[in-house]
Amino acid sequence: MRCMVIVKASRDTEAGVMPGTELLTAMGKFNEEMVRAGVMLAGEGLHPTSKGARIKYSGKTPDVSHGPFAVTDDLVAGFWLIQVKSLDEAIGWMKRAPFDGGAEIEVRQVFDTEDFGEALTPELREQENRLRAQVGRK
Repeated sequence: MRCMVIVKASRDTEAGVMPGTELLTAMGKFNEEMVRAGVMLAGEGLHPTSKGARIKYSGKTPDVSHGPFAVTDDLVAGFWLIQVKSLDEAIGWMKRAPFDGGAEIEVRQVFDTEDFGEALTPELREQENRLRAQVGRK
């Protein structure tokens, strides 16, 4: 199963405070371990919301709001996409992440095509497979 690990934003990440060499070194080591184990598929940090926008769809014309946004529990500072056998395995890996006090992450399972059942018709399944092949993901 694939899981997205969502790294929650903090006042520091929203202020653009960059991690120091010590944390970057520890994070690099952790990422290397996950890559060697065949767990890590992707992972990135995100710029603060001051460099982003939100789009809200209501009616015919989407509303666009530019950041920064208030620091709340729903802001994201980064993510990993990992491939594991179970949620427990994902949690086990993430317990080893080199974060300090106050950091928070969320682990969520990513839908696979099988999860959509009959609603994903053979034509839609073929389209999904074709698109995944085009972006290099299986």
